[in-house]
Amino acid sequence: FEVMAHILSAVKGNDVDTVVPKRALVSVSDKTGVVELCTYLVSLGTELLSTGGTAKKLREAGLACKDVSEHTKSPECLDGRVKTLHPKIHGGLLAVRGNEQHEKDMVDNEIGVIDMTILNLYPFEATVAKGSPFEQCVENIDIGGPSMLRSTAKNHAFTTIVTSPDQYEELIETMKANGGGTTLAMRKRFAARAFATSAAYDSAIASYFAAQLETDAPVAARVYKPEMTLKYGCNPQQKPAGVSSILGHPLPFSVLNGKPGYINLLDAANAWQLVKELKDATGLTAATSFKHVSPAGAALSVPLNPTECKAFEITEEDAAKLTPSALAYIRARNADPMCSFGDFAAISDVVDEDTALYLKKEVSDGIIAAGFTPEALEILKQKKKGNFIILQATADFVPPSMEYREVFGMAMSQKRNDVVVSAEHLAKTVTKAPVTEDVKRDMILGCITLKYTQSNSVGFCKNGQMIGIGAGQQSRVDCVKLAGRKVATFSLRQHPAVLSLGFKAGVKRQDRVNARVRYIEGDFTPEERSRWEANFDDVPPPLTDEAKAAYMSSLEGVILSSDAFFPFRDGIDHASKVGVSYVVQPGGSVADQSIIDTCDEYGMGMCMTGVRLFHH
Repeated sequence: FEVMAHILSAVKGNDVDTVVPKRALVSVSDKTGVVELCTYLVSLGTELLSTGGTAKKLREAGLACKDVSEHTKSPECLDGRVKTLHPKIHGGLLAVRGNEQHEKDMVDNEIGVIDMTILNLYPFEATVAKGSPFEQCVENIDIGGPSMLRSTAKNHAFTTIVTSPDQYEELIETMKANGGGTTLAMRKRFAARAFATSAAYDSAIASYFAAQLETDAPVAARVYKPEMTLKYGCNPQQKPAGVSSILGHPLPFSVLNGKPGYINLLDAANAWQLVKELKDATGLTAATSFKHVSPAGAALSVPLNPTECKAFEITEEDAAKLTPSALAYIRARNADPMCSFGDFAAISDVVDEDTALYLKKEVSDGIIAAGFTPEALEILKQKKKGNFIILQATADFVPPSMEYREVFGMAMSQKRNDVVVSAEHLAKTVTKAPVTEDVKRDMILGCITLKYTQSNSVGFCKNGQMIGIGAGQQSRVDCVKLAGRKVATFSLRQHPAVLSLGFKAGVKRQDRVNARVRYIEGDFTPEERSRWEANFDDVPPPLTDEAKAAYMSSLEGVILSSDAFFPFRDGIDHASKVGVSYVVQPGGSVADQSIIDTCDEYGMGMCMTGVRLFHH
């Protein structure tokens, strides 16, 4: 037979919207703003009940408050484990105002109403994060707090539950606008957040106990706080869309200008992690240029040589004066300037005026960086008619160790990939040819770049700059061919014939970039050729396949990085055509020895990191 649970009927009482609090219970571990809030409540005539450190804080500020033990006429006991678990507390919170029986029970039991509860829960997660022993973690499981939270939230028709300092301003403004009272709409919203907070808290405790018992957690609760509404998701038909923080944690950035979109923020999140890890691993300022959640380019603040200056359209005099931030971004943007059109930039350091002036010339959607000088911020705010997106990364932001993603009605979780490839991972040279220390810097650049590139992926780098990235291909050799074609284009942009192209006055910067690339590729349709020739007063002669091959034959010192092992030698064979002298990859294939032998045939030096870097 089926056992039916007894379902309670609603308890009837007064229908009220605005409630002016006669009495408020205040017990917070995070005391940010609590004095200011309570000062306002006292100005309305609200009586304050409190405990322990909160009561001390309020009295030090000159605010009168009554100890909970005085209100209940029951002392705290059991090392403070029992303070608020009392009928005079929960009766005052749960009583339905205007209900005849409830009113009688309150009189008979000398229970006074409590109209508002302001609390934080014991810092259980913080205690666990510190590596505290099991017994101490258990002691930091809040009992009274969640009980008061749930009682107040349940009775939100009459009582207000406040669980975070970030609610204080809204609370005060609402009360000022409503004669000192809270509204039902606000109380209901605050109650919803309180129940979510309670669910997250209990989930953290359940997950901790499950980990201690080495069993799966019975439930995992993720509580989000909506932070901003987005115009749409990946596509215009994907509405509504928004961004939320994980409750209790800040967003990893703040918006200084513009209105970021869904894909902008995916770019920003990945791009910032990339440049931050590069800076941490190398000590050099790092920059990247992102498009559709993969880097078009990434680079370190390595000085430009004279040929690179010409190819990147910067004078040697100006290059000598570049700041590290400007230098890193110029390299990142010029890795693949055609693909970087409309990019989202990231810079590991503070963006200065030099960097802002360079960015001002480029077609770009936005930037995330460690910070901005006042001059740089003003320059960038004028870009795109004031719509250029400017994000400042949150200093010392620590992401959760676990990541969750919802896909097609299911939730997937994994430990965050927090491995940062460093020189330690490059200690194993497996080939006859050595790998020198200066080469390892660029190996680190390649590996960290691929960590934030859609897999399968490979990348080529040289002189502190990615010069070809092949992303998102099902076959690794196709990744190599795609990235290799970009290496050829990058290198041939420095061919004398390309550097000497004489454009008409008034041809725009991006049009010059595109025209050079098409000159190198050379596969014009008749219609396209006529439009291309219109860029020049004197049409240049073709760059022949023989000329390109002769120039490419001198290319050397290029580093090939792969996010996973090479299953066949074909990837190495193809890489040999674009100047590769060094390879870095995780290894771990049954074909590892074959790949080592292939590298030895070409005289390439190879390191195996043992760290796979798939990214999806």
